[in-house]
Amino acid sequence: MSATMRPIRLLVIFLLATLAFSAMAIERTFPASTLRGKLTITSYPTVTINGNTLRLSPGSRIWNANQLTQIPNSLGSDTYLVNYTLNAQGDVDRVWILTPDEASQKVDAQRNSNKQ
Repeated sequence: MSATMRPIRLLVIFLLATLAFSAMAIERTFPASTLRGKLTITSYPTVTINGNTLRLSPGSRIWNANQLTQIPNSLGSDTYLVNYTLNAQGDVDRVWILTPDEASQKVDAQRNSNKQ
Protein backbone atom coordinates (compact mmCIF):
# COMPACT_ATOMS: atom_id res chain seq x y z
CA MET A 1 0.00 0.00 0.00
CA SER A 2 1.36 3.41 -0.91
CA ALA A 3 1.92 6.14 1.65
CA THR A 4 -0.80 8.31 0.14
CA MET A 5 -3.46 5.57 0.29
CA ARG A 6 -3.07 4.92 4.02
CA PRO A 7 -4.54 8.29 5.22
CA ILE A 8 -7.41 8.00 2.75
CA ARG A 9 -8.21 4.48 3.93
CA LEU A 10 -8.13 5.60 7.57
CA LEU A 11 -10.43 8.52 6.74
CA VAL A 12 -12.93 6.22 5.02
CA ILE A 13 -12.92 3.82 7.99
CA PHE A 14 -13.44 6.73 10.38
CA LEU A 15 -16.36 8.09 8.34
CA LEU A 16 -18.02 4.67 8.13
CA ALA A 17 -17.66 4.19 11.88
CA THR A 18 -19.15 7.63 12.51
CA LEU A 19 -22.16 6.79 10.35
CA ALA A 20 -22.66 3.49 12.13
CA PHE A 21 -22.64 5.14 15.58
CA SER A 22 -25.05 7.87 14.52
CA ALA A 23 -27.50 5.26 13.24
CA MET A 24 -27.66 3.54 16.63
CA ALA A 25 -30.92 4.30 18.42
CA ILE A 26 -30.70 5.82 21.85
CA GLU A 27 -33.43 4.59 24.16
CA ARG A 28 -34.96 7.53 25.98
CA THR A 29 -36.18 7.14 29.53
CA PHE A 30 -39.35 8.83 30.70
CA PRO A 31 -40.37 9.71 34.28
CA ALA A 32 -42.85 7.57 36.19
CA SER A 33 -45.47 10.33 35.84
CA THR A 34 -45.32 10.35 32.02
CA LEU A 35 -48.60 10.62 30.12
CA ARG A 36 -49.31 10.08 26.39
CA GLY A 37 -51.28 12.35 24.11
CA LYS A 38 -51.69 14.18 20.82
CA LEU A 39 -50.31 17.70 21.20
CA THR A 40 -51.07 20.78 19.12
CA ILE A 41 -49.64 24.22 19.87
CA THR A 42 -52.67 26.49 19.56
CA SER A 43 -51.58 29.93 20.73
CA TYR A 44 -48.36 29.86 22.74
CA PRO A 45 -48.29 29.11 25.66
CA THR A 46 -51.64 27.38 25.17
CA VAL A 47 -51.64 23.82 23.84
CA THR A 48 -54.25 21.19 23.21
CA ILE A 49 -53.56 17.64 24.33
CA ASN A 50 -56.21 15.03 23.57
CA GLY A 51 -58.78 17.79 23.15
CA ASN A 52 -58.00 19.42 26.53
CA THR A 53 -56.67 22.98 26.63
CA LEU A 54 -53.54 23.23 28.78
CA ARG A 55 -50.66 25.68 29.19
CA LEU A 56 -46.95 25.18 28.81
CA SER A 57 -45.29 26.07 32.10
CA PRO A 58 -42.63 28.78 32.24
CA GLY A 59 -39.37 27.01 31.44
CA SER A 60 -41.10 24.04 29.83
CA ARG A 61 -38.97 21.89 27.54
CA ILE A 62 -39.90 20.15 24.31
CA TRP A 63 -37.60 17.51 22.83
CA ASN A 64 -38.07 16.43 19.22
CA ALA A 65 -37.65 12.86 17.95
CA ASN A 66 -33.88 13.49 17.62
CA GLN A 67 -33.65 14.43 21.32
CA LEU A 68 -32.97 18.09 20.49
CA THR A 69 -34.86 20.86 22.24
CA GLN A 70 -37.53 22.49 20.14
CA ILE A 71 -38.94 26.02 20.39
CA PRO A 72 -42.75 25.76 20.71
CA ASN A 73 -43.42 28.32 17.96
CA SER A 74 -41.30 26.28 15.52
CA LEU A 75 -43.75 23.38 15.75
CA GLY A 76 -46.48 25.26 13.92
CA SER A 77 -50.03 24.00 14.20
CA ASP A 78 -49.24 20.35 13.42
CA THR A 79 -50.34 17.59 15.80
CA TYR A 80 -47.68 15.38 17.38
CA LEU A 81 -47.90 12.14 19.33
CA VAL A 82 -46.03 12.92 22.54
CA ASN A 83 -45.16 11.79 26.00
CA TYR A 84 -45.50 14.61 28.51
CA THR A 85 -45.52 15.46 32.19
CA LEU A 86 -47.47 17.99 34.23
CA ASN A 87 -46.13 20.13 37.06
CA ALA A 88 -47.87 20.69 40.43
CA GLN A 89 -49.99 23.49 38.95
CA GLY A 90 -51.27 21.23 36.15
CA ASP A 91 -49.21 22.92 33.43
CA VAL A 92 -47.26 20.91 30.84
CA ASP A 93 -43.60 21.09 31.81
CA ARG A 94 -41.87 18.43 29.68
CA VAL A 95 -42.78 17.11 26.23
CA TRP A 96 -41.10 14.43 24.13
CA ILE A 97 -42.15 14.15 20.47
CA LEU A 98 -42.12 10.40 19.86
CA THR A 99 -40.29 8.46 17.19
CA PRO A 100 -42.30 5.79 15.32
CA ASP A 101 -40.64 3.11 17.50
CA GLU A 102 -41.55 4.92 20.71
CA ALA A 103 -45.08 5.57 19.47
CA SER A 104 -45.60 1.83 18.88
CA GLN A 105 -44.87 1.08 22.55
CA LYS A 106 -47.37 1.53 25.36
CA VAL A 107 -46.56 4.44 27.66
CA ASP A 108 -46.72 2.10 30.68
CA ALA A 109 -43.73 0.16 29.35
CA GLN A 110 -41.76 3.37 28.75
CA ARG A 111 -42.07 4.79 32.23
CA ASN A 112 -38.82 4.72 34.16
CA SER A 113 -40.38 2.88 37.12
CA ASN A 114 -41.33 -0.05 34.85
CA LYS A 115 -37.90 -0.57 33.27
CA GLN A 116 -35.89 -3.52 34.45
